Amino acid sequence: MEFLSLSPFVPSGKDFKSAKAFFVELGFKILWDGGDYAGMGYGPCTFILQQYENESFAQNYMVSVIVSSVEDFRKSVLEKKLPEKYGIRMGNISKQTYGLEVNIIDKAGVCWHFIEQSDH
Repeated sequence: MEFLSLSPFVPSGKDFKSAKAFFVELGFKILWDGGDYAGMGYGPCTFILQQYENESFAQNYMVSVIVSSVEDFRKSVLEKKLPEKYGIRMGNISKQTYGLEVNIIDKAGVCWHFIEQSDH
């Protein structure tokens, strides 16, 4: 027996349709859509976007995504004007013990950590 994948459920906040659109513009594809749930994927990274609004839960929920270049990722988000278009918040790139990181607070309040791992 082996584990084959992990797909956390992520709350969408008030506007499920807009949350799906945001993640598509971020680079994810809609793999399947079940009405109140949508499978989202980008390469090996997957999650299930759930039509669920609970501000307290969302603000205490975090997801980390390993990317090849934090700088390129951040530049892409800004070029697409996603903070203005969707009301998300994005921080500056910071150096952490595990590598470079930029955070996005999505529409629901979930904190996404986009990380470029350093070689130790």
